[in-house]
Formats: sequence, C-alpha cells, structure tokens
Amino acid sequence: MLDQAMKQQLKAYLENVKTQVQLVLSLDDSDTASKIESLANDIASLSSKIDLVRDDSASTRKPVMRVVNPEKGTAIGFAGLPMGHEFTSLVLALLHTGGHPIKLEAETIEQIAALNAPLDVEIFISLSCQNCPEVVQAFNMMAAINPLINVTMIDGAAFQDEVKQRDIMAVPSVFINGELFGQGRMSLNEILNKVDTGAAEKKASQLNDTAPFDVLVVGGGPAGSSAAIYAARKGIRTGVVADRFGGQVMDTMAIENFISVKATTGPKLVASLEEHVKEYGVEVITEQRAATIIDAQDTEDRYTHVLLESGAVLKARSVITSTGARWREMNVPGEQEYRNKGVAYCPHCDGPLFKGKRTAVIGGGNSGIEAAIDLAGIVEHVTVLEFADTLRADQVLIDKANSMANIDIITMAQTTEVLGDGTCVTGLEYKDRNTDEIKRIELAGIFVQIGLVPNSEWLKGTKVELSPRGEIQVDAHGATSMKGVFAAGDVTTVPYKQIIIAMGEGAKASLGAFDFLIRNPAPVKQAETA
Repeated sequence: MLDQAMKQQLKAYLENVKTQVQLVLSLDDSDTASKIESLANDIASLSSKIDLVRDDSASTRKPVMRVVNPEKGTAIGFAGLPMGHEFTSLVLALLHTGGHPIKLEAETIEQIAALNAPLDVEIFISLSCQNCPEVVQAFNMMAAINPLINVTMIDGAAFQDEVKQRDIMAVPSVFINGELFGQGRMSLNEILNKVDTGAAEKKASQLNDTAPFDVLVVGGGPAGSSAAIYAARKGIRTGVVADRFGGQVMDTMAIENFISVKATTGPKLVASLEEHVKEYGVEVITEQRAATIIDAQDTEDRYTHVLLESGAVLKARSVITSTGARWREMNVPGEQEYRNKGVAYCPHCDGPLFKGKRTAVIGGGNSGIEAAIDLAGIVEHVTVLEFADTLRADQVLIDKANSMANIDIITMAQTTEVLGDGTCVTGLEYKDRNTDEIKRIELAGIFVQIGLVPNSEWLKGTKVELSPRGEIQVDAHGATSMKGVFAAGDVTTVPYKQIIIAMGEGAKASLGAFDFLIRNPAPVKQAETA
C-alpha cells in the first residue's frame, strides 16, 4: 500500500510511539477494506509498538480501522482509506495514541480532559478536502486525551448510502451523538467553545485583562501576518486578533504565483505564516470576531478600543484592520435554504460528494472556470453560467474548458432561483438576458464563484470611511480616516486582490502605524507605568 520512501519516513515517525497501540480492523469484502488491511499491515510492520487486531464485530460500520490505546481506553476510527489529505491525520492519531506529546497548551489539555459527557463524534469528509484534516485532527486530539470522546472519520465517497441518508452535501460535516454539530472548517478552540459550556465567557473575561498593545492587527491573513511581523520587528507590543488564522487563504488549494515559491497550497502557506508571526512573540488571539471600533479620542483612557462579539474589549495605541474578504453570494431565493445542501462555495472540498451527478458553476472568471475544470473530472456534467456576454477567465482556462465534453458554458445568464425538494437542491432557474426567457436546469449541486465581498460590516457606523462597495478607504500610507487606524489587504480599496499584494500592503500599513506611534505620545497612564 505504501511505497518504500513513505515507509521509511513513517518508520522514523513511529519511533516516537512510547506505549502499545492496537490497530483494530472491522472489515467487509469491499475493495476499500482490502486497501485498509494492506495499509494496516504496512504500518504494523514498521513498529513493534503497534499490534494488528481483526475484530469484525467491533463496529457495525465497515470497513473501519480504529487506533486504540488499550491501557487508556481511547479510540480513533477511520472509516474509509485515510490517504490524501487525511494521511497526516492517521499518522498523528498513531503518535498521540501512542503517548507522543500533543502540541497543545496545558490549559487546553486540562479543559479537554475535564469534559465529563460521552461524545460520539462522526466526521464526514472527502479525501480531496483541504479543510477537513484540521477538523479531524482537532477531534482526534480530544479523543486521544479523553476516553469519553469517540471519534470516527468517514470518507463520504466510500459511504455514499450514509451520505444520502443524512443529506450530507458539504464537508466536513460533524455529527455528535447523532445530531448535526457543524459543517465546514472549525478549529479546536471553536469546538471546545461549543461543547464546553461557559468556555466563551471565561475567554472573554481573560481577554478583558489583556494589557494594551502598541499595534493590534485585526485579521490573520497574509496582510495581517505581514503587518504583525513588521510591527514586532520594531520591538513594540504587537497582537493579532482573528476569527481564524490564515483567513481565506486557508481555502485556497493551489498557489502558483507567489514569487520565489513555484507551487504551494493555502494551508501550507498559512502554517509558515503563523510560525513566522509567533517567532517574534506576537500574541495571537483566535476564535474572536471584531464587532466595532471606538476612536481613541472618544475613550477615557485615550486608547483605540476594539470591541469583540464575545463581549471582550482589546485596547491599542494603533490598529491595523486586515479582515479580508469572503465569497460573494448570489442573493437569490433558495440559496440560503440549500446552503450546504447542494449550494457550495468550495469545489475542492465538496466536489467529490457530487460524483456522477449534474452540477453548475456560477461565474465565468478564473475561479469559476477552474472550478468547472476541476469538477468535470468527478461529476457527470458541469454547466457554467456567466452573467456577462463573455467569460472573464484567462484564455488558457477557457480553451481547456471548451475542450472538455462534459462542460457547457452559457453566457448572458442571470441566476434567479435555487430549486429544491425541501431537503436538497434539484435545479436552478436563470434568465436568458438576451430574450428575458426564464429557463430551468436540473442538477444536484451549485458552486458559486462570483467574486469577493469585503469583511467590513463591523466598521459601519464608525469613523472609518468605507467606499460604496464597502471597502476601507486608505491613503498611500495605509491610513484610514480614523486617527491611528490603518488597513491593508482585500478589505481595502487597493486594487488587485492578490496574496503578494496583500502582504506588501500589510507591511506598508505597519510602517505607517509605527510612524504614527513615534509622532504621537503614549497615553499618560501607560507613560506613567513605564
């Protein structure tokens, strides 16, 4: 199952296993079961600490491989073949079950260990989903710590009957004790905030005691990372607050125009960014959303206040907002009703769930045509609907799409409604803008790829000026209309929304903020304390 190079690499990792681990196999006569058994044999042959156990009665769902610590009573299951993006999840499960230290703060480990209610966690994934491993690995760490938590990763492609029965049309989809817990990317802290009552309030209370920052960056994408690094290198107190570190880049599968790096993926780039940021001692606060901002001139302590949705307040001498952008929605009837029930925004993640089915892509730009090409290798048929009379994608992508027999492209098409049967998408209606005729397409999935919307709603009603499109107005130094507040990246009026441009703008905004700090005295209380 594993080639020689992978075996050698895995053998080196497995030397970190300290206690005995069992691979418990519950198999059927499927091809997937045969591959799982072959993989388990390869793994067991690489370490004397790993025992292979065949027990078809251990699970009603087959085929499944469970990573078990018989002494602690912990178990982590893999229903389907954990390869592709999930191979790392398997390796980490082996290490953590075998006693290798889990890289979490002691406080987080204690919180997980203290959970006293049984949690039966099922995570439906696709092996091509770059978002799924984060969720799988978060729950797996919880299971390795607390024997009351039982986790099973389920490959949707291998268990199509379950996917259909539960109406799963987006991954990752997480069920706890049989009830839908959540869909899409979620971090360990987000999970704990939901399963551990009172955790969010406790975190907010702790944040209120945080000392003021010299520079507080709101947003953890490329612009925010760059801004934080440039600020911290000046030797000033720097913090980053974000819903999740990495922002939209975490959902980007292929990056091939990042100068000096021929090819990488969004998650890999984000991991490097986070490592670089933390190297400078930047305080990174995640799972927190900004609610509004108050001008320093309107506060008693003369710090700019950033109010969070959790109720906490962070204070800073200067603020850099780099909250980025998100996928634009169609805003038509049925879109929200069938979101994650056929309406999707990530073809890499959710495409495999529509294997052999008819789908549509809304949008004829690069992302839309790339999505159509990607889907065409999986689904039965793809229809691309473009509002304008011509496609906006690069010609090389258009040529590729036109060469594929199962892709149709319709221009001058305005999507007017998502159709469904109450459970899932069954089709869509669009208006032919040449004739105003309403037409209908029967399909199972709709992938929306029509551009970005700036994440600036939290600034409405503040002194930060926004453009008619909702982008933050900035000057040549990255300064906004609010004194001491700067902005960078996709949330601003700067044209060309590219990772490398966002990074440059982040650095510029940080230099602008530092210039502001050296020209404006610190609030009196901070000066007296110093």
